[in-house]
Amino acid sequence: MTINLYELTYAGISLGLLLSVALGVVIALAIHWMGFAIASRVAARSSGNSDDILVAASRAPARWLLVLLAVGAALQPFRPLPQLADTIWSIGSKMIFAALLGWLALNLLRAGREIVEAHSDITVEDNLKARRRHTRVRILYRIAQIVIGFVAISLMLIAIPGVRTIGVTLMASAGLVGLAVGAAAQPALKNLIAGIQMAFSEPIRLDDVVIVEGEWGRVEDIKLTYVVVRIWDDRRLVVPVSWFLEKPFQNWTLQTSDLLGTVFFYVDPEADVQRIRDKFIAATEASPRWDKRVAILQVTEQRSDALELRGLLSARNAGVAFDLRCEVREAVMAFLRTEMPEALPRGRQRLEHEGDTPPRQGAAPVIARQQQ
Repeated sequence: MTINLYELTYAGISLGLLLSVALGVVIALAIHWMGFAIASRVAARSSGNSDDILVAASRAPARWLLVLLAVGAALQPFRPLPQLADTIWSIGSKMIFAALLGWLALNLLRAGREIVEAHSDITVEDNLKARRRHTRVRILYRIAQIVIGFVAISLMLIAIPGVRTIGVTLMASAGLVGLAVGAAAQPALKNLIAGIQMAFSEPIRLDDVVIVEGEWGRVEDIKLTYVVVRIWDDRRLVVPVSWFLEKPFQNWTLQTSDLLGTVFFYVDPEADVQRIRDKFIAATEASPRWDKRVAILQVTEQRSDALELRGLLSARNAGVAFDLRCEVREAVMAFLRTEMPEALPRGRQRLEHEGDTPPRQGAAPVIARQQQ
């Protein structure tokens, strides 16, 4: 029986290569486990949760990066490999390395966003600064996602010799590509630029109360190219970002959430306005929704058949102001029906018959009143 020395040598090299790679992977996983076990304990002892978020975000990408580096180190004594295997490893390892770096960068970016949002509570009453941070970090996060993805894909293309020029061209001429794409997709690019501008000019923020196209709602989410407004009846209005930079709209919480509400009443011209005013103020002050800033009732219009009374009251936000207006309106109307029915509007007519003698000078006219 003849033994082929070449085959034995090749088999020995293959077995040694496999053992070396397996040992390298085991060592890499052990180092990863020990390192992150220590990092998790250190993070658990810290006061905030920022360290925990960063450790959790980097755990998986770091594991595979260490495995890739360990495999590369284990293969080094056996280089050069057979031509096909060496080509596959040379190209594949670079592409995987670029992809893993992009994965790690995206995870750390998401962790940074979560840390900022965790330290900016928008559930409190005075949440203007928190909503500003949430809005800015979300827009910048989405922009950074696009940049990281673009760079990672370009690096992966550079690793392939046949298409290396494409990757270099993408990175070197990103401006020219942007102009070419912009000419073909002007609306999308317009909204993209508007989203970047909105991150710093801040005409709207998350949870802002806005009036858009005649609809009252809150800003539920701000994407890179469009904004989702949650309308009061739970419908969603999707608006391009550029709309908020080109057209006028109402933002009820731009500086503060405090708001003035109005309540209108129409009463008879002979009504005792002071009694109605006292009841309005008493009903407003009795409500826990009132923020103790403004409570006033004034005559704002006079017509032949009625007086227009406008009540102003204040609340800490738009939703509370709406409920307060309804509550005070009900209380005042109940008071008018039960205690001042004569204050409700009435129609007046003068009844004259043809041939009647004119009234004496100084005599009061005959007036017939009827309830409207």
